[in-house]
Amino acid sequence: MTRLSFGNWDLPPVPPPNEYGNVLINRTSEKNGMKPVTFSHWIHRQKHTCRVCHFELEFNMKANTTEITEKTNRAGLHCGASGCHDGKVAFSHEKPNCDKCHDGGQNSSGVKFADTVSQLPNANYGNKIDWTEAMKQGWITPQNYLSLKPAEGLAFKENLTLEAEWSGVPPAIFPHNIHIEWLDCNNCHPAIFNIKKKTTKHFEMVRILDGEFCGVCHINVAFPIQRCKACHPTMKSETKY
Repeated sequence: MTRLSFGNWDLPPVPPPNEYGNVLINRTSEKNGMKPVTFSHWIHRQKHTCRVCHFELEFNMKANTTEITEKTNRAGLHCGASGCHDGKVAFSHEKPNCDKCHDGGQNSSGVKFADTVSQLPNANYGNKIDWTEAMKQGWITPQNYLSLKPAEGLAFKENLTLEAEWSGVPPAIFPHNIHIEWLDCNNCHPAIFNIKKKTTKHFEMVRILDGEFCGVCHINVAFPIQRCKACHPTMKSETKY
């Protein structure tokens, strides 16, 4: 992976499309004689929105900070929740299936990435899939809950204009309506952003690049931070990636 620079920023490298969004879960695996688990967002987001795991199943947004164990999975928590890897909907936590997840980062799930890409709207960033367009066109209809149904009528459409503090950098535009198709309000508020506008302290690009604020998602899972014009739409140019 090649690290890119744009203006004053040293941008993080972008993995290949089939690896973009993959998370290596290794909080306790190797300590217990198991290979780390590969979690591929591109596989799971075809079936479920982000809120299912990051709200209903209580996975923290930051990898390896949730105390997942084989015991909790077998008890019906985390990946082993009813409607997920319970042996009915998806493969269970039984011995011929161990290597499907505990592959040490080799992503040996057997799911063909090229087949997925060919069927969904293309993009020139991240997984090379335009996930928002895929949902809009009905190519994917990810489930928004397992058992805890969200409140009806969540349709907050306000766009926020966030003025940049750097000379020559145009404002960023944050659209709520796109984000709430995938997330609950409490995925971002108040742990990542304060609810009241302009009260989040240290909301700076250098910290976004370090995985804070927008960088929680837009470094490794949602479209990469290199896609500057997606957030700063009047910017004249952006990096090539």
